[in-house]
Amino acid sequence: MNDIIRFNDNVTGQGGKALPFSKAVRAGDFIYVSGQVAFKENGVLEYGDIEIQTRVTMDNVAKALELAHCHLHDVIKMNIWLDDPRDFWGFNKIYAGYFADNAFPARSCVRSELMIDAKIEIDAIAYKPL
Repeated sequence: MNDIIRFNDNVTGQGGKALPFSKAVRAGDFIYVSGQVAFKENGVLEYGDIEIQTRVTMDNVAKALELAHCHLHDVIKMNIWLDDPRDFWGFNKIYAGYFADNAFPARSCVRSELMIDAKIEIDAIAYKPL
């Protein structure tokens, strides 16, 4: 039995162009979610402030997790890249609302120039035994 399952159907970026990676990969009991940005369903970036982009990005992380039959409460680690460090508090305000009872995963958050004109990118690692 193969312990690695790739969820790589319909991975698109700006303008609907196909991208060469999987949305999520299950390796045994762990699920790795690729970096998500604020792409809407049509492949267009949701422009707006950090709060709007954080909501769309977190929703995209949740959708990628669902491909592997997981949820945000299964996440054990998140990595966040912010384009502007001044967005840190606005990001935290929205991010905190995605986790019940302060059950936050471990997290890193850094300032980084992103590859597209987004304010935020998030990836995740979840743990859900088979």
